[in-house]
Amino acid sequence: MSSACKDDREEVIQAWYMDDSDADQRLPHHREPKEFLSLDQIAELGVLSWRLDADNYETDEDFKKIREERGYSYTDLIEVCPEKLPNYEEKIKNFFEEHLHTDEEIRYCLAGSGYFDVRDSNDAWIRVWLKKGGLIVLPAGIYHRFTLDTNNYIKAMRLFVGEPVWTPYNRPHDHLPARKEYLEAFVQKGGAKHAIDSAA
Repeated sequence: MSSACKDDREEVIQAWYMDDSDADQRLPHHREPKEFLSLDQIAELGVLSWRLDADNYETDEDFKKIREERGYSYTDLIEVCPEKLPNYEEKIKNFFEEHLHTDEEIRYCLAGSGYFDVRDSNDAWIRVWLKKGGLIVLPAGIYHRFTLDTNNYIKAMRLFVGEPVWTPYNRPHDHLPARKEYLEAFVQKGGAKHAIDSAA
């Protein structure tokens, strides 16, 4: 029975709450006991996800439809690994600085894997493990960061609406309109509900 309800996206994208350990950022950092989240739960934070056919992305109708519906006109490919990325150490350090963007961050994993960490509405870190065939969209204004896992390799397609703007705004940048809009859309609606619940 439960197998019929299984979310097949979870074969390529998984999410869990992180521990507070200072160990290597490329380790899974599970809490003890492990606390997994469903992809529907992270969708409540605005993080969208799909499972696609990474081997045939050029002809994949599902991928084409997502691009058309969401207006993703720009794409490029990035390989993050010591051999392929210039200034690798510095870039990895920058990617792992907590930051936000004023536009969505869209990543489609074509090979390898990596971690996108996002903050929940209580500011706790959620680790999102993106593997081959997974596509995720982080909403504008969400604080997040990226790191490789212990495989030390990801090949990802970056998508964008119009001309790309890669500017990261390291935390704190709470005054930006994109941050305020994010909080209104995804955090405060939950916060207001919780306040009512606790008052009742």
